[in-house]
Amino acid sequence: MTKTLIFGHKNPDTDTICSALSYADLKGKIGEDVEAVRLGQVNKETQFALDYFKVDAPALIERVENGQEVILVDHNEFQQSADNIENAKIKEVIDHHRVSNFETKEPLYFRGEPVGCTATILNKMYKENNKAVSKEIAGLLLSAIISDSLLLKSPTCTQQDVDTAHELAEIAGVNLEQYGLEMLQAGADLSDKSALELVTMDAKEFTMGNAKVEVAQVNAVDTSKVYEIQAELETEINKIINEKGLDLFLFVVTDILENDSEVFALGEGKGKVESGYGVTLDNNSRALLKGVVSRKKQIVNVLTEEYTK
Repeated sequence: MTKTLIFGHKNPDTDTICSALSYADLKGKIGEDVEAVRLGQVNKETQFALDYFKVDAPALIERVENGQEVILVDHNEFQQSADNIENAKIKEVIDHHRVSNFETKEPLYFRGEPVGCTATILNKMYKENNKAVSKEIAGLLLSAIISDSLLLKSPTCTQQDVDTAHELAEIAGVNLEQYGLEMLQAGADLSDKSALELVTMDAKEFTMGNAKVEVAQVNAVDTSKVYEIQAELETEINKIINEKGLDLFLFVVTDILENDSEVFALGEGKGKVESGYGVTLDNNSRALLKGVVSRKKQIVNVLTEEYTK
């Protein structure tokens, strides 16, 4: 019998990869035949975590076959998932995002909680199934929480995430602050990334009203360095807008030290950024959004409201 595949969204981040691996571990411990896979390249931040805890990355796939049994983690929107996902048999979803553009032919187990990270939910599921979290899995779950919460500083971070992170750090045998900063800094090294890589490495497409919007986000320690190649970024973004028929592409560069984001907006809908945040995009179509670090809680919701007024 074909194994059930567990995976997160395209352009995978640390929560997506680590949650898929961790849930596959838990499923294996309770006797289910599953395999963690991924829908894109592993980024530097995630690779740092995998190397630190000596865990191999999941195998890469691009599409699923008709009828393939799958479990989705860290996402539910079909446009963010594997090609042909609408023809797969979705058995479960474990997620912490909004529910949108999602439909199944059969009943399923759907667990969505308003926490900062999928890994926080999975840690509870280990306990519910009376299964111990190993040092390696604790490290992966911790890494996911650090990533999604920007070291527990994001507005998406809940007390559950904070408590879980401290618990997992003890099991993993690491200093939470020290390890977390090292991991985030590894991910913020963008010196070898091309313009195309920067605008696609962590990009998600959303349906907002009748519009299609893509939001790409990268973390950096010096946002000005990223925008040194703005002309190249603009070229690549305009290609994506034309290919996908997007109304808006928002490129978000988040300063992990200052906890602000400088955004670059292109497309007919860029006025939605101005009205949503009460800012004026400069001649370079950029604006500083003070205190904005979360795509889920401070960007997608704001833009969705603008598009559905």
